[in-house]
Parts: sequence; structure tokens; C-alpha cells
Amino acid sequence: MAISTEQALLRAARDGDEGAFEPLVGPYRGELHAHCYRMLGSLHDAEDALQEALLRSWKGLKRFEGRSSLRSWLYTIATNTCLNQIAKRPKRVLPVDYGPSWDPHDGVGEPVVESVWIEPYPDRQLPDGHASPEARYELRESVELAFVAALQLLPANQRAALILREVLGFSAAEVAEALDTSVASVNSALQRARKTVDEKLPDSSQQETLRALGDDRLRELTERYIAALDGGDVDAVVAMLAEDAAWSMPPLASWFRGLDDVRGFLARGPLSGQWRWRRVATTANGQPAVGAYTWDEGEQAYLPFALDVLTLEGDRVKEVTAFITRVMEGRDPEYYARFPEQELDPVRNVFERFGLPPRV
Repeated sequence: MAISTEQALLRAARDGDEGAFEPLVGPYRGELHAHCYRMLGSLHDAEDALQEALLRSWKGLKRFEGRSSLRSWLYTIATNTCLNQIAKRPKRVLPVDYGPSWDPHDGVGEPVVESVWIEPYPDRQLPDGHASPEARYELRESVELAFVAALQLLPANQRAALILREVLGFSAAEVAEALDTSVASVNSALQRARKTVDEKLPDSSQQETLRALGDDRLRELTERYIAALDGGDVDAVVAMLAEDAAWSMPPLASWFRGLDDVRGFLARGPLSGQWRWRRVATTANGQPAVGAYTWDEGEQAYLPFALDVLTLEGDRVKEVTAFITRVMEGRDPEYYARFPEQELDPVRNVFERFGLPPRV
């Protein structure tokens, strides 16, 4: 947006013109939404936080004096809105950070009812590259599952400082103003946050891995993954996995580590031959992903069951995080043994947000 256009819209909005507010903040909606997701680890919480932040922005617009840019001011409000949310709820994690891996002979267990799970993010509108020359992390790298999971381990202020400084490239002074603290405090928080995140992240980001693979090799790998699972070929799936591969299925707390345990889970569960599957390729969190559909006899169609987000290590699948889209709470244990037969959850079923059809 041209500066003169933004200034004109700002003047009109400050004078009470609601029609000027949307085009004024519209160009920032996408990046603010991604910021809220990084802070909260949840697509739905991010949407709530963004709406609250924009409402606060509208109500407080007359107090905006222009000492900082409009973008910086909006980020300040969005950040503090997220900090308020973080203070009211448990942190979100992935199953691999929630508890130890399971024995496949024990089944899949029951789901954790509380909203403790990181959710997938539809990254289709995220640009490539960095937010600014000062940013340490790429924009797509900053929504990768490993990065978002590492962020959720940080205290809230450290999380905010790292995102504002290292992902978005704001200066230490701007971050200090946003968090109502000193530059020295920001730098101290940033140093501690960097150490925690660097210890948690793998040596290579998914963006580096994907660039090394190239588009053709990635497409071939994804197609092979789909063919193996749709064909019920346990050996073919296991042949694609890294030695210490992990398979998890939030909101279930159970997850499986290593080729033998993943093989046992697949053979006893999704590839036991009890259910029919179809899969469609997409992307999520800056990573390759696959929408998994199960056959519904009543609907005479394949309906969404799980969004599999793939984490790669070279040309092997290091982790499959299968975000289940079905209702999972308040049922007897036998119900979970038949989990592909469960009805769709209107909250978890976000397939269309990822460019996936509602049925196949």
C-alpha cells in the first residue's frame, strides 16, 4: 500500500469511518494471523486473537500518534493480545513432547480432552524468504512444526521477543516498546530463548531439506507415500521411514517411535485391512502434507480423517504427525479402537483450509 493511501485511510478511520478501517488493516491480516499462530500454536486460537486484536486496534485508533509505523503498532496489539491468551490456558505441544512413546500392542489409548495440542497451519499464502534483512528465520521456516513446538516451550515474553526480533526483524528498541520493557531485558530474554530453541531444533530446517530434494524428488516421494498407504502396503511405508521415525495422531496422546513399533501400529491399526483409504497431497506448516480420507458407507464417499504433516530427513520420512479430524471425546475405550468410523469434528475438520476437497 502506498504511504499516501495508508495515511488517507488512517485519517478517515481515526475520524470514525469504519469503511476505511478494513482496507487500512487488510494488507496486514495475513502476516498478523501467522504471528498469532506462532505465539499460540493453534489455528483457532490465532483467529480468535486476531479478531480481538483488530477490535482493540479499531477502538484505540484515535490514540495512535504515528510515532511508530502502523504495522509495528498492530503487531504490538496482536502480541499483547496473545500474551493475555497464553496466561489463561495450558501451553500447546505435540504428542512427542507430551509423554513417552507407546507399545503398539497397547492400542492407541484415549485422547487428551484438554486443548493442549499444537494445530496445523495452512501456509499457502505465506511468502518465501525473510520478513526483513534483520530476520534470522525464514517465514516458512517459522511455521514449521518443529519450530512452532520449540516456541511453545518458551516463557511467553521470551517467545514474543524471539518472534518479533528473529522472525519479523523488529529492532530491539521496537520489541522493548511492544513488550513495555527495556532493551536490556529484551536482549537477555532473546539470549535465553535462542539457546532453548537451538537445542530443540534439528540441524536442518524443513525448508533447507526441501530445497535440497527439489520439486520433482519431493513430488515423487509424496506420491510414493500416498500409494503405499492407500495400497495398505506396510513394508513399503516402513521402507520410506528414517530409523528413528515417529508417528503421532493428536488429539491422541499415544505415539510410536522406531521402525518396529510404527510397523506394529500400522499393521494393527490403519493398514489392518479394516478400512478403505484415499489420500490427496497438499502442504501445511511449510512442509509436505497429505489429506487422508476413509470410506463412509452411509455417505458413499471418502470423508476426511486426518491431515498427515510429513517431516523429512533427507529423502526419508522422519515424523508423521496425523492431525485427526474426527470427534474423539467422551467415548468408551472400545470406541477408539474403531476410530476411522467416528463422525467428523466440525472444529478439527479443516481440510478445506488446506485446499483439500470435503470428500473424494
